[in-house]
Amino acid sequence: MTNTVRFILNGRVEALHEVDPTMTVLTYLRTVASRRGTKEGCAEGDCGACTVVLGELEDGRVRYRAVNSCILFVPTLHGKQLITVEDLRAPDGSLHPVQQSMVECNGSQCGFCTPGFVMSLFALYHSDAHRPSRHQIDDCLAGNLCRCTGYRPIVAAARRMHDLDDGGMFALELPTPDAAALLEAIRPIDTIVLRIGERAYFAPTSLADLSELYLQHPDAYLLAGGTDVGLWVTKGHRDLNTIIYTGNVSELKGASVTDSHLEIGAAATYTDALPTIAPHYPPLAELIRRLGSAQIRNSGTIGGNIANGSPIGDSMPALIALGSTLVLRRGTATRELPLDEFYLDYRKTALAPGELVERIRIPIHGARRRFATYKISRRFDQDISSVCGAYCLDLDGTRVREIRICYGGMAATPRRASRCEQTLVGGDWTRAAVERAMAVLEEDYRPIDDMRASSRYRELVARNLLLRFYLESVGDVADTQVLQYQG
Repeated sequence: MTNTVRFILNGRVEALHEVDPTMTVLTYLRTVASRRGTKEGCAEGDCGACTVVLGELEDGRVRYRAVNSCILFVPTLHGKQLITVEDLRAPDGSLHPVQQSMVECNGSQCGFCTPGFVMSLFALYHSDAHRPSRHQIDDCLAGNLCRCTGYRPIVAAARRMHDLDDGGMFALELPTPDAAALLEAIRPIDTIVLRIGERAYFAPTSLADLSELYLQHPDAYLLAGGTDVGLWVTKGHRDLNTIIYTGNVSELKGASVTDSHLEIGAAATYTDALPTIAPHYPPLAELIRRLGSAQIRNSGTIGGNIANGSPIGDSMPALIALGSTLVLRRGTATRELPLDEFYLDYRKTALAPGELVERIRIPIHGARRRFATYKISRRFDQDISSVCGAYCLDLDGTRVREIRICYGGMAATPRRASRCEQTLVGGDWTRAAVERAMAVLEEDYRPIDDMRASSRYRELVARNLLLRFYLESVGDVADTQVLQYQG
């Protein structure tokens, strides 16, 4: 056990003692480390001005990913490398190719958002996309907002940056030992424990230790990516007295394929889960791409989205429509529960005290079933859904053997349209049958009016999405989804 947070900053190991468990990395950088290039714009992971890059050891090499520092808690840095815009300049003062390309392409105007753009492009530069496509560039920049330049010169800089050879000047792995060796030296092995007054932070490294800790502290807040919990602190100003971090538990971070299921660990990030999901369910992969920026996908987890229980969580309608189940753990005991039985009421789940989500099991249906999911929001990318609909259809000839229909944003929880399904099962899959089922949807839901949409709008959209699914399934119209995800 240790009460010290150790991470790499500026090529050396930093050791922080008695750190507040809910201090954000942004606050640390600006008020403690005096690194003020990282900016605060929204403090909720939307604007990208606070973007930094984390380096983590993976299969012997350092993997770099952009994240939002405004909702990232400092203790979660343990065992990682933190890279800010101040680190990019070479010892001789020359600029990193990303910075130089921004200068040459006039990618900065007022400059407030520029460090965030630079760090997002830095992560792209040091990824496997050595010559990124326009789609990859757009996806990289979608989480960074600029109100001055437009995006044309920034996109030009993204295309230009690989033409500028850094000549080995990337100094983040200096001095020796290099970053990989330093990360190996500070890799978390035992449970990290931080205590300040009544506050406590635990970061176990095994599933057994996590389960035991949660039994001992059933009122603790489980922290994965922090894309929701971070806002509880930055926007809700909540005091989180006891936190248990799941991000160091290797058993929860994997995503794999068996003969019958996709197995997604509860602490696997969206980014890590996407390559497993995309070949089997491209519409779900595209939905995940749209629910948040690259920074959010690099931090947020499907397990956290499920356990948080928001009625507008985007992943749940699709997973419910696919017939997914959850493996729940309490101590050493596990049980498996259908996801559509997990939600009892608004943000109330079937979890017992001290019980946690271990993994999500998604059935592999193959080509026999037709699956689609649609997200309706005011912005196309990175916006909260007004309505999210998901459909999984199994036909026996023209007869509906089974259909699962689920909506988010229509009730206090993500919920199946059971009456609508019953209307369709056993009958022929025809437009007339679907239109009858559309009328029945009003018996399944009583949506509310709020800032995102009126109840009438939600009712109309839910009905029309079902019709859209029918038209696409029978080939009366081409698929209307834009499936851009590239793993």
